Amino acid sequence: MIEVRNLTKSFDGRTILHDVSATFETGKTNLIIGQSGSGKTVLIKSIIGLIRPEKGEILYDGRDIMKMDTDQIKELRKEIGMLFQGSALFDSETVLGNVAFPLTMFTDMTAAEIYDRAQFCIERVNLKGADSKYPSEISGGMQKRVAIARAIALNPKYLFCDEPNSGLDPRTSIVIDELLSDITHEYNITTIINTHDMNSVLGIGENIIFINKGYREWVGDMNQIYHTANEALNNFVFANDLFQKVKQYVLSHEHH
Repeated sequence: MIEVRNLTKSFDGRTILHDVSATFETGKTNLIIGQSGSGKTVLIKSIIGLIRPEKGEILYDGRDIMKMDTDQIKELRKEIGMLFQGSALFDSETVLGNVAFPLTMFTDMTAAEIYDRAQFCIERVNLKGADSKYPSEISGGMQKRVAIARAIALNPKYLFCDEPNSGLDPRTSIVIDELLSDITHEYNITTIINTHDMNSVLGIGENIIFINKGYREWVGDMNQIYHTANEALNNFVFANDLFQKVKQYVLSHEHH
């Protein structure tokens, strides 16, 4: 579990995060949503330790990253998996090489152990047989799955995903969402996903934190979101006609 308590962060005298508190639960997909410029990226970067807020606490299972020195943060990072927006794979490395990279860097495993673990992760994301291919030879969705395999290679307790579906078609996005959800439950990971994708919100949002203009405006799950009275959240999630229809459908079928 990661708990954020009363985080405040300013840049050049302008407050970006106003006293934000949130709990990200273990074994659940925790989503951070909000408009561009709402402060959600600053929130994620603060949680990971890339940005230092002026005040507040960021507790990883009770350990406050704000009180840690550089070496302690380095140790904590070994428990963290990261999935970046553009997959961030190494073009010159095969799928296997990409997934093995963190194992080579951060463990004392033998070459055989690294190979076995990397293969296991590749198979877990349904890419069996793709290990000798290069990123340029596979689709965007497959690249994203390689990035997920790499992110879970070190068996992280915490997994951060920045816009995991950006640039993917809707069908592939659903596959990635379901994979992230499955892995989260299977390995009991605290997964935090920064997303713009409303399909993700309504599909895998077990704990949703809505940030609006630097404030934490709403917290709930994918079922509660249909009943929100929060206007900003409504306008954000149900902005397009399709989601408006989905909402009407869900609400009209609840009472039968």
